Amino acid sequence: MSRQRSRRVELPPAKENIEKLEKVVNEGNYYGAQQMYKSISARYVSAQRYAEALDILHSGTCIQLSNGQTVHFCCSTISLFSVGGWGAGVAVMASKAMSLRHFYFVCCYTFSRPVKQKSVTAISYLLKVTCGAELALLFVEILGKGKVPYDEEILERLKKIYISFPRVALPQHLWDVDDMQQLSESIGSAKTRVEGCSSFLKAAIKWSAENGAGINGSPELHIMLAEYIFSESPEVDMAKVTYHYVKGNNPKKFATTLVSFLGKCYPGEDDLAIARAVLRYLSVGNLKDANILMDEIKTQVESAEVTFPKTELMQFINYLLRTLERDALPLFNMLRANFRPSIEREPAFNEMLDDTAERFFGVQRKNPMGMFGDIFKVTTDAFL
Repeated sequence: MSRQRSRRVELPPAKENIEKLEKVVNEGNYYGAQQMYKSISARYVSAQRYAEALDILHSGTCIQLSNGQTVHFCCSTISLFSVGGWGAGVAVMASKAMSLRHFYFVCCYTFSRPVKQKSVTAISYLLKVTCGAELALLFVEILGKGKVPYDEEILERLKKIYISFPRVALPQHLWDVDDMQQLSESIGSAKTRVEGCSSFLKAAIKWSAENGAGINGSPELHIMLAEYIFSESPEVDMAKVTYHYVKGNNPKKFATTLVSFLGKCYPGEDDLAIARAVLRYLSVGNLKDANILMDEIKTQVESAEVTFPKTELMQFINYLLRTLERDALPLFNMLRANFRPSIEREPAFNEMLDDTAERFFGVQRKNPMGMFGDIFKVTTDAFL
């Protein structure tokens, strides 16, 4: 016990280490700083000084994220070594050294097997992890270890980390880019950014659900995740975006995202995106936000000069919203039968309508897979 106490006393105030580590980062030693952030914060955790460990990690996360962009090795550099006749292994080692000198983000390297090719594919053997994203995950992990309750102060700290994640505009239409190498690099960087931020926010949502934010986790964190996936993904998965917006608490912001999507999606995707959003709200019994969403979309498309889709699927959605305002199960069933071809354009729609019938009319849904179907559904949601 006395040793533990003396160890706690020996640790300086977190502020001293924060200032020291900031200096290391400012000197350009990003990799060295990364290892120091992890090891020094671990000492405070061992001493159960969780608040100070969190201060150190929060500072490090924001600094590392703001010092550059995500992991992506310069393909042109690898190509240059290859053209020069040098082995890919040499190229990789030189790129590693270059990255440590100039970029914040290279945290560790793992080779799955010896690199023998003299090509750009050499970089695929590297474990690409952003330092900032790694520290962000560690920050959430310490929140759990310290049993820190969810509150507005912690939410603001998580939001600051989220805001620090890089945002780089991609071309609206990827096929318009002439430089295929540049396109490949841009897509690779974007995927890494999204993976890093998504991992952090999913961990934060899980922590918040276990520490006072409600069974679904913090709605604000769900909104952040939906926003980042939509704005930074090279190919947006609107099902994921919808899932997290519906778990959130801002249908008007969701409407803005959908209107933006309408302006750049492929033909036939517009009405599916709107229907998916409305049905997802209804499947959890949230008629209020479903109506707000539809009204807001119709309002915003006028000012955005975007055409609102006029399809049978949209007719069905409009009729459905009116039907759910009253106890009209026969009409609900009739709508499903009459608009069946439109509904079956996406397999998930029928499942969401089954959930809607259960929520609004008390209809016991039929699950042919029984208990295993419920397990499958929970498992599927975990990947969104």
